[in-house]
Amino acid sequence: MKVRAFSLVAGALALGLTAWSCGGDSSTPPTAPSPSPSPNPNPAPATVTITITNAGVSPSAVDVAVGGTVTFMNNASDAHDMDSNPHPVHTDCPALNVGNLRPGEARASQALTTARSCGFHDHNNPGTGSLMGTITIR
Repeated sequence: MKVRAFSLVAGALALGLTAWSCGGDSSTPPTAPSPSPSPNPNPAPATVTITITNAGVSPSAVDVAVGGTVTFMNNASDAHDMDSNPHPVHTDCPALNVGNLRPGEARASQALTTARSCGFHDHNNPGTGSLMGTITIR
């Protein structure tokens, strides 16, 4: 009788432990969801203006968002033909090829749809460093 009573007690204890370990009240709190990524603190603007003066282009290095545009504004006393590198074929970023700008004229590029860096220059003055620059599309 003692063996049978011991077996019943051991079985009941085992059953209770199994029930407790398989979904009973848990003391571990549920994990919080991961925080969502924070936005870029310095997003690139959708439009940028580069001004051409008698001293050169300003700014000479800009960032623009993918899908954005760059406007070249000619405030110089001479015409300037603004195009992407390399000279003379202008094939690195054809969307930047705005062509000839008379004094006082402005023209926007086509949408810049690929993230990359593009150099630009004045086709009429390809060796003039002050009329060269870089546009980073990001």
